[in-house]
This record gives sequence, structure tokens and C-alpha cells, in this order.
Amino acid sequence: MTTPVMDPNRAPVAFGRRAVPQLFEQLQVQDPAHKVRALTSLCDLVHEPERLYQTVTGGERLQVLLQDDDAAVRSKTCELLHLVMNHSIGRSALLASGLLPSLSHLMDDPSTSCRTNVHRVLSGLAQLPAGKPRLLQHQDAEEEQELLLSTLTSCSRLDPLPALASDGVPILGQTLTHTSPSIRREAAAALMALSVPGDGKQQVCDHGILSTLLPLLHDRNLDVQTNAAGVIMNTVIIRPGPLFVQFRSTSCLTLVIYCLRALTGLSEAPEGRVILSNELPLLERRSNEQDEDVRRAAQTAIKVVTWKP
Repeated sequence: MTTPVMDPNRAPVAFGRRAVPQLFEQLQVQDPAHKVRALTSLCDLVHEPERLYQTVTGGERLQVLLQDDDAAVRSKTCELLHLVMNHSIGRSALLASGLLPSLSHLMDDPSTSCRTNVHRVLSGLAQLPAGKPRLLQHQDAEEEQELLLSTLTSCSRLDPLPALASDGVPILGQTLTHTSPSIRREAAAALMALSVPGDGKQQVCDHGILSTLLPLLHDRNLDVQTNAAGVIMNTVIIRPGPLFVQFRSTSCLTLVIYCLRALTGLSEAPEGRVILSNELPLLERRSNEQDEDVRRAAQTAIKVVTWKP
């Protein structure tokens, strides 16, 4: 009879309901490698609803692990919490626990792996209205930055005021010129969320970010174009003077709609109507599109451009 071979990277797991409590007991040993093996086994178990519930109720023990001296233990604990965040019960349990301050401190952890896993946890947490972690001042490695910006966007769509009060607009404005398309995309998406309230619109204008956004309308990445057009669409309605946006053909309907709405906002100014009257043939073609939202946006733009006092 062949004896089963134990995985050296995982701790032995007890049968049934005893599995999670036994692993939590093993997490109390001093050996960091032993803790990592126990956490790895826990990561395997949390895919089962019953084991997930047992794990999220062990918040006090996880709190200690987040403050462990060993970087691998901290990182693996955050990885476990990331898996927990894939379930609504896990997100709710984390919000109700006392783990958020410890997670916030780990955003400055010297371990790249730990910081990345922290951002993944916060990104999952941002799916709940109550999940609004402090995010803006922590932008380091590219993967972390993309996760952070994505989380910031989710939070700001629910409540943009904290990010606006933390110099979010100028910080994101600097990120728009990043060499990575994914970073530019996420930065523009976050700015689009921040430019919804009046204060956000004003900050975009005051910090001269519109001039940075205009080249992004020609970015090679379609999502970057779309998000940049969305920020312009939100902002131009308070622009004190005309700003010409070159509207060109594209197959992305969302980008078309954003551009049409931006043109409509620009046409509110007399100078804008004069400039955009030359675009009427293009607007009229768009008003015959099959997509109803595009037709409606184009027709509205035509009405504003052709309005006479």
C-alpha cells in the first residue's frame, strides 16, 4: 500500500469542522515557515463556504499575523484575506473586524508582495459602500499602482469628496503621463469619478489637467481615450472659455457618446458654437446611428450647436 506524500508547502489538515480550528492553532507557533504552511492550507480551504465562515470569524488571530515580524507571514495573511474578499460574507466580516488599521499600515510595508496583496484586499473591499480606505498617497510599483487606482475609482464613484480633499486631482493629473497604458487608463478613470461634483470639475480646470487630457484622446489604448473623454465631458460644462475637442470616427460607442456630450458642453459657449458649427455634417451622420444613445447624444449636440438667441 502506497503512503500518501505530504506537500511540504502545506500544513496537514484535519477532517471536517476541525480543519480550520486546527490550522489556527498551528498559526500560534513561533516558526515563520510553519505559519506560512498553515496559511497556505487555509487559502485552499476558504473556497468552501463553511470553511470561509470559520476563517473570517478568526479575525483576532489574523490581526496578530498582519503584525508578524516575518514578511512572508504578513504577505500570505494578506493573500488569505484577498481570497476571502471574493465573497460578500468575507467583505462584510472584514469591515466589521478590527483589521482595517493594520491593513492600512501595511500599504507602506517593505515587502512588495505584501503591499500588492494589501491593495488586492482593498480593491475587493471597495465593492461595498462602506469600504473607503485611505489610498491616494501610496503609489509605488506599477502593479500596486494599477490596483490602487482601480480601488480609488471604486471608492470615488461612491464618494469622491475624501479624494478631492486629499489633493487627488493634481496627483492623478501627474499620473496621466505614465508610460504604462494600464496606469494611464486607471488614472483617467479615477479622474472621471472625481470630476462628477462641481469641486472636482473646478479642480481639473484650476490644475490645467484638460491640456494633459487632450493628447490622451489620441492614445493607442482605446480605454485611455474613453476615460479621458469622460473627464472632459464632465468638466467642460463649467469651462469659462471655449476648448476645441477634435471629434473623430471610432468604433467604441462609449467613446462616441462621451465625445458628443463633451461637444455639447463646449457648445454652451458662443465661441464654442461658432467653432463646432463646422462639425455639423459629422454630428448629423452620428444622429443617424443605429445605437439609440449615440443618436440621442448627437441630436442634443446639434440642437445646442445650432441654437440661436
